[in-house]
Amino acid sequence: MNLLQSLIDASSLGAVYALAALGIGLTFSIMRLINFAHGELIMIGGYTLYLSASQPYLVMGLAAILVVTVLALGMERVAFRPLRRASPATLLIASFAVSFLLQHVAMMIFGARPVAIDFLSPLNQSLEIGSLRVPWLQLLALAVTLILLAGLSSFFRWTAIGIQMRAAAEDFTMARLVGIPANRVIAAAFAISGTLASIVSVYMVAQTGGASYKMGVNMVLFAFVASVIGGMGSLAGAALGGFLVGVVSVLLQTYLPEGMRLYRDAFVFGLFIAFLLWRPQGLLVKASDRERV
Repeated sequence: MNLLQSLIDASSLGAVYALAALGIGLTFSIMRLINFAHGELIMIGGYTLYLSASQPYLVMGLAAILVVTVLALGMERVAFRPLRRASPATLLIASFAVSFLLQHVAMMIFGARPVAIDFLSPLNQSLEIGSLRVPWLQLLALAVTLILLAGLSSFFRWTAIGIQMRAAAEDFTMARLVGIPANRVIAAAFAISGTLASIVSVYMVAQTGGASYKMGVNMVLFAFVASVIGGMGSLAGAALGGFLVGVVSVLLQTYLPEGMRLYRDAFVFGLFIAFLLWRPQGLLVKASDRERV
C-alpha cells in the first residue's frame, strides 16, 4: 500500500513537471531556445495571485493566466525576436539575462522573503481510501494535466496554427520558405508556453501557500532535465520525461534512508547523468533528428 501511495504522489508531481517541461520543449522545438526565463513566468504567476488575493479564486487564477501569457508574448517580442537569427548559445545567454533581470525586479518590488497567499487552500484536504490519503489538489493537478495534454494533442493535429507549429518544429527554415508566418508561429508557441507556466504557478501557490522570487528556479531546472530525458524538441517526450522525473523523485524521497533524503536531488541528477551516458538523444527522437544522425 505504501508503494501505491508513492505512485499516486509521483504521478501528481510528474504531472506538474510535465507541464513545465512542455513549456520549455515547445519553444525549443521551434526556435532551438532553451528558455530558462520560463521559471520567471512561473514566478510572475505567483505574484499575480498575491496581488489579486482579495478576489475570488476563479478571478485570481484567470488573472494569473492572462498576465503570464501576455508577459510571455512580451518576452518573445522584446528579448528574443531581435536575436532570432543568433546562435543557440546567444539565445541561451539571453534567456539567463532575462531570468536574472526579472528575478531582481521582483525582489526589488516584493522583497526577498516569500509572501503568503491563501489560494485554493480547501484542496489541500485529503480524500481517504482505506490507508491511502490523496489530497484533492493532487487529483486536480493530474486531471488538469491529462486534459491539457489531450487538448494540445488535438490543437497540434487539427488546427491550422497547430499544424504550422508542427511544420516549424520539423524544419523551421523550410516552413518559412513555404509561406508559414514565422512571427505568428513563434508568438503562439510563447503564448502556450506562458499559459502552461501560469498553470504550474497556480499549482505551486496552492500547494505551498506562498510565492517568492526564486519559486520557479528549481521547477525550471527539473523541467529542463525532463525535456532532455524525453528528447529535446519532442513534446511527447517532454511530457513523458516530466512524469518519469516525478516518479523518480518521489520514490527516492520515500525509499532512501532517512539520513540521505536531504540529498535526494543529487541522486536525481546523478541518475540523469547516467541516463545521458546510456542514451544522450533522449527517449523519443523526432524523425527529422533521426535522419541527421
